[in-house]
Amino acid sequence: MKQRIASVDIFRGLTIALMILVNTPGTWSSVYPPLLHAEWHGYTPTDLVFPFFLFIVGTSIVFAYRNKTPGPAVYKKIGIRSLKLIGLGLFLGAFTLSFPFIEPFEQIRFPGVLQRIGVVFLAASLLYLHLNWKALLGLAAFILLGYWVWMGFIPLEGQVPTFDRAPNNWANYVDLHVFGTHMYKPDYDPEGLLSTLPSIVTAIFGIFTGLLLLSERKDKLRRMLFTGFVLVVLGHLWDLVFPINKALWTSSFVLVTAGWANVLLGLIYYLTDVRGMRFGSLFSYAGANAITVYFLSSFISKLFYMISVGEGQSVHGWLFQTLFVHEGLPLEFSSLLYGLAVVAFYLWLGWWMYRRKIFIKV
Repeated sequence: MKQRIASVDIFRGLTIALMILVNTPGTWSSVYPPLLHAEWHGYTPTDLVFPFFLFIVGTSIVFAYRNKTPGPAVYKKIGIRSLKLIGLGLFLGAFTLSFPFIEPFEQIRFPGVLQRIGVVFLAASLLYLHLNWKALLGLAAFILLGYWVWMGFIPLEGQVPTFDRAPNNWANYVDLHVFGTHMYKPDYDPEGLLSTLPSIVTAIFGIFTGLLLLSERKDKLRRMLFTGFVLVVLGHLWDLVFPINKALWTSSFVLVTAGWANVLLGLIYYLTDVRGMRFGSLFSYAGANAITVYFLSSFISKLFYMISVGEGQSVHGWLFQTLFVHEGLPLEFSSLLYGLAVVAFYLWLGWWMYRRKIFIKV
């Protein structure tokens, strides 16, 4: 019988809810600053959300594969799941309502959130199956230090490299030359190729926490909180020479986000698994079908922007203007209410699927 740790399920579902919230405001022109990404360097609460999900992917890998023996059957299962995630991400990027329902090839974005989840899941699962925690720690340090050296010290076509959004930024340079027009922006992609390397370390930190949670240690909470505090401090110190940056997924960003993930998961662990409080069950229901809920939210949101209801207004715009925009309410608040309503719907959907024992494994 598999050991269930309530806090892990709640954390996963909470992260999905936050991903939906920050991705679906009523209008992007009026959003409270904490619900927007940092323009470049630095971070906001929104910048924590995606790394939190990759972190809990790593934690979940420990639960899923701790009794698995590496071999063809396990590799096949991991590979198929990774390809499904990548395929769903490519579908989201390519879908359009115009026949043949695919964007012109040169406009299709190749990287994306689900694609990165698929690649990180593949790499982290294989690493967990074949390396002990000491080897994983050594590899994580090697990647983070190596990424810093690559990004900050190796000349790029005779120029001094930069961490700014510029042609002589290594991550932007690699993405532009590999993906060309298939990127989020003409000069960079927040889920780009080179920055995927440190994002794997985010999942590795999640693996460490998963190993701790399944251990027989009595001081799990203290270790999670202490580890989180140390990582946040180290990340901010590294920020002095390697800026915290989500778009580049810098090494300092990895440490800071993994630190905050440990702190938040530790607090939820204390409330649910230590104190036994019935807290956050609604999030755990959504977490049971996390990828399905996220995919549906992204796909339906895209449809709502594409489908017109007349006079050039989309379904999204009509719903927002009709139901949420009222005289006397700040537009930012109306925009937030729309996002919260969308989150509420998908939390209900997660609950409905859970109650009917519908679990779609991606």
